[in-house]
Amino acid sequence: METLRTPDAAFAELPGWPYEPRYVDLPDGLRIAYVDEGPADGPVVLLIHGEPSWSYLYRFMIPPLVAGGCRVLAPDLVGFGRSDKPTERSAHTYEHHVDWMLAWIRAVDPGDVTFFGQDWGGLIGLRLVTAEPDRFAAVVVANTGLPTGENKPTDAFMAWQKFSQTVETFPVGVIVNGGTGRDLSPAEIAAYDAPFPTEGHKAGPRQLPSMVPTEADNPSTAANKAAWEVLRSWTKPFVCAFSDNDPVTKGGERVFLRDVPGAQDQPHVTTSGGHFLQEDCGPELAALILRVVPRG
Repeated sequence: METLRTPDAAFAELPGWPYEPRYVDLPDGLRIAYVDEGPADGPVVLLIHGEPSWSYLYRFMIPPLVAGGCRVLAPDLVGFGRSDKPTERSAHTYEHHVDWMLAWIRAVDPGDVTFFGQDWGGLIGLRLVTAEPDRFAAVVVANTGLPTGENKPTDAFMAWQKFSQTVETFPVGVIVNGGTGRDLSPAEIAAYDAPFPTEGHKAGPRQLPSMVPTEADNPSTAANKAAWEVLRSWTKPFVCAFSDNDPVTKGGERVFLRDVPGAQDQPHVTTSGGHFLQEDCGPELAALILRVVPRG
């Protein structure tokens, strides 16, 4: 598998990002980068980003979570951030990404975990939760889903999918900025571009939108249906925090509220913000997670 590794110099002096990376080397040779902050003996919070962002997305959530006594893990998906980037789009399948992150979490082996995921962070992270439910103590999801191809995607998602496959130059920072309720600074936009110095580094961001199960014959439909069977018996806390201005996932919380037993009587919130709501209300999301994290 041919891969690229973004030079460390690309990540120097990013605004709001003082964190040193740690690494796990997978058996297939891929290296996954992650942030590990906070007390080693604190309750663990796992933050998984989506498409086309990286763990920089969580810079407004990590400090309040650490201040709340949590150990915070924020990995970069394969193909994103400081993690290795397979250059062939065919390497970026839904199942490969699930397998890579399962291998990562088994290597880190953090004990009981409270999971937070948005966008592809939810599509992948919920598969981790349902593959190893005993590892996870609570779940918070935001602007995401676990599609099986049986329901029609929103028009906004279909437009995004088409754009991602046809645009000549994939403008990562501009895309993230377009999905927030506030305007990012030029330095913040550049920070989202930092992991991708060439189009060759962008096979993952290019490929992931096309992998979402939008038809029942998608290769990952059966696996996602099996994951839903686990979620339909999930009784531990399951909290939704969807934003009020995301046309891509609007209404996506309803299926979780209806079908996941653990979603009953939980402190669900509707936040203000766009698709990348971590940019708009990060501290609010962190406060919600701190309410959910099991203590003692």
